[in-house]
Amino acid sequence: MKRKFLAVCFLIFFTLLIFPLGKVGAFEGEILSKAALLMEYKTGEVLFAVNEHEKLYPASLTKIMTMLLALEALERGEISLDDQVPVTKYAESMGGSTIFLAAGDVVDLESLLIGMAVGSANDAAVAVAEYISGSEAGFVELMNRRAKELGMQNTNFVNVNGLHHDDHYTTAYDVALMSRELMSYPIFTRWATIWMDENFLEGKIKSGKVYLSNTNRLIRYYNGCDGVKTGYTDKAMHCISATAEKDGTRFIAVVLNSPSSDIRYEEARDLLNYGFANFYTLELAGERERVARLPVEKGTVREVDILTTENLSLLVKKGEEPEYRTELELPKRLKAPVSIEKKVGKIKVMQGDAVLKEVNLEVAQNVAGASLTRLFQRYLEIWLKFGR
Repeated sequence: MKRKFLAVCFLIFFTLLIFPLGKVGAFEGEILSKAALLMEYKTGEVLFAVNEHEKLYPASLTKIMTMLLALEALERGEISLDDQVPVTKYAESMGGSTIFLAAGDVVDLESLLIGMAVGSANDAAVAVAEYISGSEAGFVELMNRRAKELGMQNTNFVNVNGLHHDDHYTTAYDVALMSRELMSYPIFTRWATIWMDENFLEGKIKSGKVYLSNTNRLIRYYNGCDGVKTGYTDKAMHCISATAEKDGTRFIAVVLNSPSSDIRYEEARDLLNYGFANFYTLELAGERERVARLPVEKGTVREVDILTTENLSLLVKKGEEPEYRTELELPKRLKAPVSIEKKVGKIKVMQGDAVLKEVNLEVAQNVAGASLTRLFQRYLEIWLKFGR
């Protein structure tokens, strides 16, 4: 009986040793590439990293920033997807991956962006840059400025497509930052998930048409993958920024300077698998979600909605029950005039006395000061109601 009891205890111990209850293991995959990183999309938390701040050549991952700036200009209304973009001799001269544009071609902007997203077209990248900024050099200035705004501290762009230059570099962490920003535009995933188009640009260019195929095979062979970009040069070696979304949770895996194309895909896949197997995203409030309503003294409106400035989420380990509370840090009332640019408070996620995360709060609309006539009418209404 004693032996049987000891045998059962040993079996339980051995089982827990191999399959620990509720335990989230560290990433155990082998990384042969020079740098790699796994980031959760909504919180920006880094779950795994190797040499994530080492400066390396990005090759065509550069086009992540090129496309981001184009989509931001589109959002501001400065350009339109239907704009007809002229192709210059300089754009035609680009080597590497192209969509065979020729000087004198005029192509709609959306097709050029698709050519970049799917076929990694160097000529399309230059054509877009020249159209938006007048020159590639002018556009590169915008790229480096935007990189600094995103916190990409170890990045310097020299061109818009990633063709090799010794002073053109970035890091795995910085690639994740710009990939995260690009993925905030749903139209990009619509383009990035195009697998093949045998008649791309038919009737639009002198070359007749292009056989367009996606350079990122994870789009087809990894469930939930909808971006971002691959890259290769002799100096950069094989690179990828890959993202996938499952059940409301999204991860971004970056692999730089990989010895082979197969290895970059395997390592990106392993990193994404690790993320989905061990973590999930708990969304507490969406971007610009109403969390409160405050009275406004002497304003044209009496109350105004209070919104979050960004998404508020927590990254949670599977098998663990998250313990948190939310706290609003707001004044009791606002005084007109109130500007939408002014941050009026914060929403905090607390665990005990520790702040896990906080997001700024803003008003939903500008509120001007009410005229004396309007204020008199308001006070009169209050007085009449009180008299009743």
